Amino acid sequence: MTGPNLSVERGLLKDGYVSLAAVDEVGRGSLAGPVSVGIVVIDATVRNSLQGVRDSKELSPAVRNALVPKIREWACDFAVGHASPAEIDDFGIIGALRLAGHRALVQLHTEPAVVLLDGSHDWFTPPEQASFLELGSDVLSSVPPVITQVKADRTCVSVAAASVLAKVERDAMMVKLSSVHPAYGWEDNKGYASPGHIAALAAHGASIEHRRSWKLPGLT
Repeated sequence: MTGPNLSVERGLLKDGYVSLAAVDEVGRGSLAGPVSVGIVVIDATVRNSLQGVRDSKELSPAVRNALVPKIREWACDFAVGHASPAEIDDFGIIGALRLAGHRALVQLHTEPAVVLLDGSHDWFTPPEQASFLELGSDVLSSVPPVITQVKADRTCVSVAAASVLAKVERDAMMVKLSSVHPAYGWEDNKGYASPGHIAALAAHGASIEHRRSWKLPGLT
């Protein structure tokens, strides 16, 4: 199977954008823990693709961890942002994704000219005529223009790299949270709806790290 490459990114850079921020999220469908957004910035100086990078879901934990220093060396800049379960409950999953993405964006040392976003829906751009109370105080009033690309995590190596950074960082957070809430098996399921996680919800109820506004399986 042909892996992701730089074709899309090179096209955007040739169109006049001096740099681009590749963006992908992890944790959207999890029952517990944060939603996380990774950003990898590249420009025309990045001439070669990065071997071995795939969508983070297609890689083993060991491979993902080994790729992190390579991605950080390869990229011009990078960051990961997070939004908490409470923020998911307050702002909805789309609003929380936006919060996490903007928190990653402000960590960058330079502002990218364009955002390349995995998927078909632009959740990164803040909606017009919405207050900080509605969106969260960390949402920026404006961001670079956003270009969406369906399955970008499988075709664009920069987006795949962003997904790896976000996945590794979020997984580490879930392992740490599992030591505080050991009943749910987050060190293995990372907050997703595994049979053991659902059984623990039925036995112990939801923790403060669960997305309580969701209809959680195992709870009546």
